[in-house]
Amino acid sequence: MISILEKKALRGANIYSYRPVIVMTIDLAEYDEVPTNQIDGFVDRLLEMIPSLEDHRCSEGIKGGFITRMREGTLLGHVIEHIALELQYIAYMDVGFGKTVDAEDPGTFHVIFSYWVEGAGLFAGVEAVEIANSILENRPYDLERTIGELKGIRDDHYLGPSTAAIVREAELRGITVLRLDDYNLVQLGEGKYQQRIQAAMTSNTSLIGVETAGNKRLTKMMLEDAGVPVPRGTVVRKLQSAIEDAQWLGYPVVVKPHDGHHGKGVTTNVPNEEELVEAFKRAKETSSRVIVEQFFTGNDYRMLVVGGKFVAAAKRLPAAVVGDGRHTIAELIEIENQNPDRGYGHENVMTRLKISSVTEHLLKKSGYTMDTVLEKDERFQLELTANLSTGGSAEDVTDRVHKSNRFMAERIARIVGLDIAGIDVMTETLHKPIAATGGGVIEVNAAPGLRMHLSPAKGEPRNVAEPILDMLFPEGAKHDIPIVAVTGTNGKTTTVRMIANMLGGVGYSVGMTTTDGIYLHNRLIASGDMSGPHSARVVLRDPMVDCAVLETARGGILREGLGYKMADVGVVLNVQPDHLGLKGIHTVEDLAKVKSVVAEMVRKGGFSVLNADDEHCVNMAQYCRENIVYFSMRPSNTVIQDHIENDHTAVVYDRGFITIVSGESITPVARAVDMPITLEGRALFNVQNALAAAAVGHAMGLKIDQIRHGLVSLFPSPSQTPGRTNFFSVKNFEVMLDYAHNPPAYANIIDLIERLGHKRRLFVFDVVGDRRDEDLRKICRLIASGCQHAIVYEDKQLRGRAPGELMDLVEGAFIEAGFAADAIEKISDQTDAIQRALTLAQKGDLVCIMSGRVEQVIQYLDRYQQSVEEPASARAPNLPV
Repeated sequence: MISILEKKALRGANIYSYRPVIVMTIDLAEYDEVPTNQIDGFVDRLLEMIPSLEDHRCSEGIKGGFITRMREGTLLGHVIEHIALELQYIAYMDVGFGKTVDAEDPGTFHVIFSYWVEGAGLFAGVEAVEIANSILENRPYDLERTIGELKGIRDDHYLGPSTAAIVREAELRGITVLRLDDYNLVQLGEGKYQQRIQAAMTSNTSLIGVETAGNKRLTKMMLEDAGVPVPRGTVVRKLQSAIEDAQWLGYPVVVKPHDGHHGKGVTTNVPNEEELVEAFKRAKETSSRVIVEQFFTGNDYRMLVVGGKFVAAAKRLPAAVVGDGRHTIAELIEIENQNPDRGYGHENVMTRLKISSVTEHLLKKSGYTMDTVLEKDERFQLELTANLSTGGSAEDVTDRVHKSNRFMAERIARIVGLDIAGIDVMTETLHKPIAATGGGVIEVNAAPGLRMHLSPAKGEPRNVAEPILDMLFPEGAKHDIPIVAVTGTNGKTTTVRMIANMLGGVGYSVGMTTTDGIYLHNRLIASGDMSGPHSARVVLRDPMVDCAVLETARGGILREGLGYKMADVGVVLNVQPDHLGLKGIHTVEDLAKVKSVVAEMVRKGGFSVLNADDEHCVNMAQYCRENIVYFSMRPSNTVIQDHIENDHTAVVYDRGFITIVSGESITPVARAVDMPITLEGRALFNVQNALAAAAVGHAMGLKIDQIRHGLVSLFPSPSQTPGRTNFFSVKNFEVMLDYAHNPPAYANIIDLIERLGHKRRLFVFDVVGDRRDEDLRKICRLIASGCQHAIVYEDKQLRGRAPGELMDLVEGAFIEAGFAADAIEKISDQTDAIQRALTLAQKGDLVCIMSGRVEQVIQYLDRYQQSVEEPASARAPNLPV
């Protein structure tokens, strides 16, 4: 039996695709390496259940290609991929991308396929496995039930037709779309340029306008005062009042709820008191107050106004069936529901017909039943209103609307105060002025449905989403904010802070995500590791932000994909061994593939910034579609030389300067010794990070002096770069706090402290359970080569390790490296370990604290400062002359 080991949705660009996908890890068990052509009857039974799989082209590129593959023999993981796609397609979710790749263990595979609705995609994957198992075990499977459930999930979470149309138009224009809930609240654009929509309501829609449109009595009064023809009517609470007012108005009348919408509770053409009683009851179910008004004869029209301009009109017809002299009303409804233009809810041009209480009322009124056979061409109306949601249909009449009616509609939208208004008119025709036909305006709607204009049953479709986008984002208006995404094994947080400092210095309101937290305007708004996709979306949704600098860690990409769609600049600092052996990433090449997503997902005209000194970064260039800026510590680097010779730009460390080289132009930006973050040029890893930051500044169009100022004004302090080479003077020795957590990072720290010239170096560091033993031993060898005393403590998150196991491993590694046994101490608690090191420190020593709990350590050092006789201060280290 095939089983599912794991399933997840990658909501952004990922290592498999640029689009959102479901990744489902399955175990084929005894069917590993058993192709479909060796499973008796499998292909035929699958096709009998889902004949539409015949349309799948697969790698053959022709209709029926997938069937050919199955008959020739393919593994069941590939089959499950196609079933999951087809289940969604049958449920009116048009998806097409899929692939199946080997997973880590024998017989396991990653089945990857696209989705429209996350819940539906996950459900389709589970059911695809169940379908395969049902065929293998020769047991029945209820496909109709599954499709029904998929449609239910889709309807619960997929965008409605109005919202979806606006979203499609936005995406065609390259405007970022972010869903803010599981329904129809959507953000268009990013940061301070964003606009929000919910169906045909926008963030600019007037609340007063909406309230006015919802108060039908007030709307009618305002229009009447403005000289717009409207039906006479009254508002009542009691049935007797409705009867009296109907007699005064004269039958037929219209009865509708005072606070209703979408035609709910509305009864038109009420001819007498008996039917008035029933109509009043229906209206009362929706509103405590009921409108009784004059009935206008003619056709039901909807006129749409966007941004004060008339854009479309449709003639609406209530749901009905037409007799043929042979079939009953029930049979005619069923026949009409087979019309491919009808679907469930809003999935198609028209909604399926159904029997409502109004239908039952009309049957009773006509003396008919569902078994009545209508005469040929006899039309029986199933609903009183022409709403599409109850099965009505629409015909586009935009080009036939008289100019005076267009002007009237535009006036009405302004009078009510709506940026998008749906105006319901009852008249013989819109081809003539309403005043000449005796018609009138019967309702004004906020957030009007757009489906009747987008996909009318008859007439020309109108892309009414286009004028809505023109209104929200006029020509030349900005919509997306600049995004800089930074990834790499080491240096991400420091580089992000350099870039944010640089961009903030030129006036940007920067939103920044780091492993320390989320920052807006240099203010911490959320602490913790915020380098994942959720944190990126927090920044992009914030209306105070006009530029985002996003630390993008590998964990978030693997877990959920990127948290943004495209960046203006994608930076990859380096790819070095870290967290290998986790989540399917076993080699540095695997890790490079993950990080390359950041380099690839760059907007048209954007830049990929790559480390020319790192072969894995250089290899990413083949996937980058836009401009590349390389950076290097060596001007003689052949990659740099070739790049420059081809008239591209590079940033290099040349004779102590951060230098931009473009063609024959060589522009020094800043001396490394003038940048506090480099500790007078001794912290070479931060010189390299500064090269990347300068490359971003160039890519963002900053001037040289602006780039220089951004680099020289950043200090390695707890306030600007917490946990990144922060130095503290304590009595007569110094303390350095850093977040080094893998061998390459420790190598950088050892290189730095050997350049500083302290008397002794004492190390306090932790070990984490999800590191490979070989990585831990390598860290120990590096520390042993650069210090005289080491204190190790054990992280509280053992991650599968036994208590004390890691500290014993570290102790052994130090002794193997030739470290004296009495110079290595094991202390279980971080605070106790730090206190011990501070007690041991003597004049001229350097205590190096390596910790991921940056804020906790800084707070402890602050308290320790207060406890000593001479207060300590955080500052740059005492450097030898």
